[in-house]
Amino acid sequence: MTTSKLAADFEQTELSQVLGAKNASALEKAFGYQNVGEFLHHFPRRYVEVGELTPIAELPFDEHVTVVAQVVNVSQRQMHSRKGFIFEVTVSDELGDAGQELRMTFFNGYQARTDLQIGTIAMFSGKVGWYQDHLQLSQPDYAILDEASQADPTPIPIYPASAKMPNKRIRDLMNVLLEHMTEQNLPEFLPQPLLDARHYPTRWQAFVQRHHPRELKQAYIARQRFAYEEAFVLQLSLAQKSAQLGSQRAVPRTRVVGGLADKFDQNLPFALTEDQVTVGDEIGADLSVQHPMHRLLQGEVGSGKTVVALRAILQVIDAGGQAALLAPTEVLAAQHYASITKMLGSLADPGLFGEGEGTGVALLTGSAKTAQRREALLGIASGETGLIIGTHALLSDQVRFAELGLVVVDEQHRFGVEQRDALRAKAGDDVPHTLVMTATPIPRTVAMTVFGDLDTSTIKRLPAGRAPIATHIVPMQLTGYRDRLYSRIREEVGKGHQVYVVCPRITESAGEQGVLLATYEDTSAQTMSVEMMFDMLNSMPEFEGVRIESLHSQLDPFDKQQIMDSFAAGDIDVLVSTTVIEVGVDVHNATLMVIMDAERFGISQLHQLRGRVGRGGLPGTCLLTTWLDADHASVNRLRVIESTLDGFELAEADLLERREGNILGVQQSGSQSTLRELSIIKDRALIEQARHDVQTLIGTEQWQLEYPLLFQTVMGWVDESTREFLNKN
Repeated sequence: MTTSKLAADFEQTELSQVLGAKNASALEKAFGYQNVGEFLHHFPRRYVEVGELTPIAELPFDEHVTVVAQVVNVSQRQMHSRKGFIFEVTVSDELGDAGQELRMTFFNGYQARTDLQIGTIAMFSGKVGWYQDHLQLSQPDYAILDEASQADPTPIPIYPASAKMPNKRIRDLMNVLLEHMTEQNLPEFLPQPLLDARHYPTRWQAFVQRHHPRELKQAYIARQRFAYEEAFVLQLSLAQKSAQLGSQRAVPRTRVVGGLADKFDQNLPFALTEDQVTVGDEIGADLSVQHPMHRLLQGEVGSGKTVVALRAILQVIDAGGQAALLAPTEVLAAQHYASITKMLGSLADPGLFGEGEGTGVALLTGSAKTAQRREALLGIASGETGLIIGTHALLSDQVRFAELGLVVVDEQHRFGVEQRDALRAKAGDDVPHTLVMTATPIPRTVAMTVFGDLDTSTIKRLPAGRAPIATHIVPMQLTGYRDRLYSRIREEVGKGHQVYVVCPRITESAGEQGVLLATYEDTSAQTMSVEMMFDMLNSMPEFEGVRIESLHSQLDPFDKQQIMDSFAAGDIDVLVSTTVIEVGVDVHNATLMVIMDAERFGISQLHQLRGRVGRGGLPGTCLLTTWLDADHASVNRLRVIESTLDGFELAEADLLERREGNILGVQQSGSQSTLRELSIIKDRALIEQARHDVQTLIGTEQWQLEYPLLFQTVMGWVDESTREFLNKN
């Protein structure tokens, strides 16, 4: 039996065969684990060690400490301000001396209530606080100790646990599993020269050191090894995909001298920025070769991505192909159609019999009327329409292209894998070129980890004429600031400008229906809704005669479009909305953005929203309202937004705040992420190193033959859904 077969057999072994049916059933109920490999990857989240111990009498205030003590008293009381209970534990490390006692508090401590009975000895770890004249640890980590563990000086792993699967039981079961593990049934698949160069343990050693380290340094190095392993295999998967894309066939779309693209450039009323020219040249070169372009174009809201994409579209049309622009919403699709036809001018007119100097441009959405839809489909099928702009309606079986040469996807994270792939499949045997656009700046490590197979182009400089946006936090608990907020809205309308007011939700929750509040003084305990804000503004005397309208996702698509068209035409002064206006709405006369309860939005989302104002050369202002105290942690997020307009700086801050979540993402792959240890925050240098090592490896001829187990691991490392994501994205 080969080593790879041994590894596969051992990691796929049912837990019941190693740990018994009862223990296996308990692990499955607690965590969903069914086989050995899944449980082996249940890594500790931290460790405590005897060397950290501090006597209770010597505990330093406001520092992280570890104590071993015995439970001498337990109590429970209900919380007054919210549902739930507080479980309180008193421990002592010198029994009989009341001066050596310490309190522990656990909020809704179901597991602690089960584990920590009077007489239990445990190791507790947490930050020392002060409450009601007593030192206490709030929500401490703890590990139940028996005589053996008390005598063992090695670090004690603290696992993610549950009430029915506490830490001690996990440690005991893991120790049983480790006894069945050998270097033969967990063979190494990373190249040995890489392990030697990085001073990493073998895979078998790393599992042992991660779960049962002799010292903390071992656990740290083992964790690094597993993170590197994941980064390396992911980068290798992406490199293979890039090689596969390079071997696919696409029709070269070389720029035609004197064609539509040249005429468009000659008619532009403004000069392209240096970034737009550079990125345009990169895309133009990609379109001219015989394998499909697969490029990510990122740039701030208003940086001119649409102009760059349109120049690429015209290059493809000049070369005999068609282009499809896929937008996530009907509002955005209509916005693209209006702005692109305006930019093209006469170039959007193909003439009565296709003899004009331009090309047909069609809009196809789900709400299109039958006659409009029929006309669009005919133009697409005949080839008379060179550019088709639409939503998911473009994916319909009824849509048949004469010769699809380029797919442009706007805000690609809003589309599923199958949707994007379905559009590319309409090109037939030749794979169309693909340009993915996003207005959400992507940190470099994210781009390498998720979009490592895409060539990335970035537009950083905003076009001339874009006015700066001033951002300010408005503390709503201060009456003066609150009154000034409404005055500010009224002043902007008085100048002939328009205002967005964004709320985090559409309506009141079920428990608040029928309790519509007339004044904002009474709403501090609630989250502002579109309905509440709309009714409140309409009831305020200072807004008499002001044209106010509301917009949200639950409206009929036709009504939404009418409202947006009216706002764009200047027939609405104040638009009260949800984040439906986050992407794509372009109203040059809008100068003020008010975001209610701004702490309920993420950093990137806030940055996207404020990018809706200041687009017509007029200075823009964004007001972030909050009822939270100035020292509240969530207000720090608002200060970050207030301090900079740099989207890439904000993207990094957003990543730090959100702790990155799944790197491949449940939403993107349709399944749980295969990545367990890799952190794009902590492991930036490691990802760079893995990327470099992969490039060195694939430069070696026939590396698959030299390292067959690595090749087999790459093929089986990602599950089927994630592999589909990598292949199709």
